[in-house]
Amino acid sequence: QVQLVESGGGLAQPGGPLRLSCAASGFTFSSYAMSWARQAPGKGLEWVSGIYSDGSDTYYADSVKGRFTISRDNAKNTVYLQMNSLKPEDTALYYCAKIEGTIAVDYWGQGTQVTVSS
Repeated sequence: QVQLVESGGGLAQPGGPLRLSCAASGFTFSSYAMSWARQAPGKGLEWVSGIYSDGSDTYYADSVKGRFTISRDNAKNTVYLQMNSLKPEDTALYYCAKIEGTIAVDYWGQGTQVTVSS
């Protein structure tokens, strides 16, 4: 069955970096676009970034553009989110998602917590 397992979350200082990973299994990873989304305490789910199946194109929410970089290694069935210049407002539970078709999410990971605080 499809499994998405996020890792790499934790406590980061404002202005610092953190890299999230999402290990995928149970499907042909290289055939699907992938995304990251997040949910801050008391707020709704926010889409953060997406990447094509072959990594040829990437997309970012305005709130993270220029600070976050999504990438993937199809040989390792893993998608990454490099987060730089972190802000307290980046504090959230970050989810990895498998994309079906163009934009529909059909599977979510369990999430990894990112807390940005001094």
